[in-house]
Amino acid sequence: MPAVAQALQLAHVAERDAAWRLLRADNAPLIAGLLGVHLGGDERRIGAEELYERLDADLERLRVQGFVLPLSAKGYCSEWRSAGFLVRRPSSEARGETLELSPDAIAAIRFLQARAAPRSSVTESRLASLAAQLRRLAIDTDPDVSTRIALLEEEIERVKQRISKLRSGEEAALDGDRALEQVRDLLAQAADVPDDFARVRAEFEALNASLRAKIVESDASQAAVVDEVFRGIDHISDSDAGRSFAAFSQLVLDPALGAAFEADIRRILDRRFAHTLSPDERRALRSFLTTLKGRSAEIHDVITLFARALRRYVQSQDYQRDRVLRTLLREAQHAGVVAAAHTRPWHPVGVALDLSAVSMSSAGALELHDPAEFAATAEVPIQETETANIKELRALARETEIDFDELTRNVNDVLSELRSCTVADVLDRHPATQGVGSVVGLLALAADQGTIDDEPEVLRWRGVDEVDRTAVVAAHRFTGAVV
Repeated sequence: MPAVAQALQLAHVAERDAAWRLLRADNAPLIAGLLGVHLGGDERRIGAEELYERLDADLERLRVQGFVLPLSAKGYCSEWRSAGFLVRRPSSEARGETLELSPDAIAAIRFLQARAAPRSSVTESRLASLAAQLRRLAIDTDPDVSTRIALLEEEIERVKQRISKLRSGEEAALDGDRALEQVRDLLAQAADVPDDFARVRAEFEALNASLRAKIVESDASQAAVVDEVFRGIDHISDSDAGRSFAAFSQLVLDPALGAAFEADIRRILDRRFAHTLSPDERRALRSFLTTLKGRSAEIHDVITLFARALRRYVQSQDYQRDRVLRTLLREAQHAGVVAAAHTRPWHPVGVALDLSAVSMSSAGALELHDPAEFAATAEVPIQETETANIKELRALARETEIDFDELTRNVNDVLSELRSCTVADVLDRHPATQGVGSVVGLLALAADQGTIDDEPEVLRWRGVDEVDRTAVVAAHRFTGAVV
């Protein structure tokens, strides 16, 4: 590939690849450290709330160390989901959601961990492993049966010679240092195997989405997929990824292989050099096959779920509804492109859209109502009854209601001396005992039983807080007694 084409290809990868995005993030060391510990070890999937709680504690300790981390764990996890570092799935064991690392995030975190603690591996170990695999491939792929038999006979002869050397004492057991290097080399290779399951699951999810997209398509070539699903053909299991995983799963679940694998691990861990291994390395060896079986069963369940859902999607005729929706969306997009030539995006269209009153959010954000949280646990105090004071009741009523009886008396008192009066005239002779409440009451009475002049007038009163106030309003005039 020419250098320019290679550069352009890598530039395209840098724009869409989440692993690259994580490596160039401002807080890449913190992201890799936190997510690598909580989601990159024995636990690959954790409930969202539990992960938030763990991360909040870690973030608080990092802030003490001087890191500026303004968001909470929930806020950072939301950003990391949007960036493609985390994958959110519904929990199958309880209400809520789970979070796990995306395949790209696993690749980036493994790269950073390898840079922080590079593994030194003996060249002899790697070269011997590669040579053995290469010779096995050469034997298995040779179409000439006689050549394959000859190569296998050579292998048998080498094994016999080694047995002879062992009996004569010429070949000693592998020394501890070289044995440790080989074990750690195997552990480094084994660490990548569980991570492959995340990529396998992502591949099946992409395959499932692709098949659904093909079913929705209306042309004849894509309609063949619908016919095949109706006939019971399992496109998920029959795909290249499905067949490859089936072979791997069959090998993992082979009882003879499993028993031999476990026996070999027990023998290795009983050796003296194995005592130098760390507890994590010994645990990784013991649980390796169990981890493979568990993740293999999980991927198998995913394949079964996708296959059943795809068959149900076709047999229930739901794809017909999606085809109609797809056609309507394309028509709307076409109409939008045509309208864009002469209609601006902000041009009013005269259509009112009522939004839902329910805020849309993740199902994991919903909280169930627990009546026990509102139960009254404290003893209810008993208040002694007393005779009500009429003055206190009147004062309480005046705080919440306008005293129109008082205002009516004040207006009629002024009208007994004048033929007509305004609200300002009433306030000059009778102060507003309820502050602005008295002013509003007088204006309401004048608007209901008086007249409103075109000329403005100035109202002056003292509020209940003993502060003088003024307001300019249209002159409200009383022309007769009010009731």
